[in-house]
Amino acid sequence: MNNVVLIGRLTRDPELRFLPVNGTPVSNFSLAVDKQISKEKKQEMESKGQPTADFINIVVWGKQAENCANYLAKGRLTAVQGRLQSRSYEAKDGTRRYITEVVAERVQFLEWGDNNRSSDFSQSTSDYPDIEGFHPVDDDDIPF
Repeated sequence: MNNVVLIGRLTRDPELRFLPVNGTPVSNFSLAVDKQISKEKKQEMESKGQPTADFINIVVWGKQAENCANYLAKGRLTAVQGRLQSRSYEAKDGTRRYITEVVAERVQFLEWGDNNRSSDFSQSTSDYPDIEGFHPVDDDDIPF
C-alpha cells in the first residue's frame, strides 16, 4: 500500500505549468512538516541549527493543480493525501538526478485569507456577503 498523508505549511508559492503536449495543468510546491519530537529536543536541535521539519516536494495534477496555484500561498497550512513516487531524469550537465515526491490525490486548504488573522473564526457582519434574508446569528441566541 502506498498512501501518504501530510499536514504542513507551504515553503513557497505553488508553481503552475501546463504540459505542452495536451495542456494538462501541473503544480509543484514544497511542504514543511514538523517532526514529532519533544519540545526540549526541538529547542536543542534549533540551537544547533538542525532542521526540526522535513521538507516534502508535492506534485498536483489537473483542476486541483490550478486551485492550488490560485488559492495557496507560502506559509499556508495545508493537508495532502497521495502516494510516494520516485523518479529520475538526466540533468543538463549529463548527470542522473533522482527525486522522491508525493503525487497528491487530494489537497485540503486548512487556512484561508490573511495568515495574521485570528483563528477563532469570529467575524464581523461586514465580512459576510450581502445576501437578501441572511442575518448572522450570535451563538448565544442558539437554543442548543
